[in-house]
Amino acid sequence: MKNFENKVAAITGAASGMGRTLALELARRGCHLSLSDVNEKGLAETASMASKLGVKVTTAKLNVADREAMYAWADQTARDHGQVNLIFNNAGVALGAFVETVKPEDFEWIMGINFWGVVWGTQAFLPHLKKAGEGHVVNTSSLFGLLASPTQGTYNSSKFAVRGFTEALRQELDMARCGVSATCVHPGGIRTNIARAAKMDHSMEQATGGQAEAARSRFDKMLNVTTAESAALQILRAVERNHRRVLVGPDAKVLDFFVRLLGSWYQPGSVWLSGKLMKG
Repeated sequence: MKNFENKVAAITGAASGMGRTLALELARRGCHLSLSDVNEKGLAETASMASKLGVKVTTAKLNVADREAMYAWADQTARDHGQVNLIFNNAGVALGAFVETVKPEDFEWIMGINFWGVVWGTQAFLPHLKKAGEGHVVNTSSLFGLLASPTQGTYNSSKFAVRGFTEALRQELDMARCGVSATCVHPGGIRTNIARAAKMDHSMEQATGGQAEAARSRFDKMLNVTTAESAALQILRAVERNHRRVLVGPDAKVLDFFVRLLGSWYQPGSVWLSGKLMKG
């Protein structure tokens, strides 16, 4: 896909962060939009901003973990816009918890949004993308889909799963030669509210000496590396060039290099850094 003019893109998690900046950048390029999020207020704000750029924008309040709702949204998008060319499975949440003590319902919550939301979004939209004859699936993994970190076992699980799913999908699409491709996105530290909005398991209070919120703040500062606007530009450039993977931000590129260089020996460094972040 060499350009986005008069194409139709569906974006989950469009109320803020990368979802919003992707929507606005696509609108600037003449791409029509179908936007979804659970946050109706933020979603309406994104839609209003994008509409002023002269493209058609439709919205839906949507929990991406709901398979039936995702399929209904995909079909509605096709009816509203006449076609669908891109699906950005961007919605995501975070959870700070130890593997030993994480609540089953919290593990299911993060997997439902971060992984199953990607699966349902891909499966629901793929027939429409194939029908259009030109399409792209863009699935958001993470830097934590390339390396693991203490207290991020559930997040790692979801993001490593997205990576494996998307890489297999890309190969299947290559074999099918159907005009549709796929890219896996691995953002590093992006200036969004994901860390500030993350759930914190009760065990984190004990691990941080009662300073879980201070640890959250330190982690949030560490993520302040790349703007959401810059991330959107890097992602769209990767789609235009049909890249299989895009590492967003200098931290993602550097840490990916060290994981490749050190293999599993990157883990002691991760243990040290996590200890500093938790205890200050």
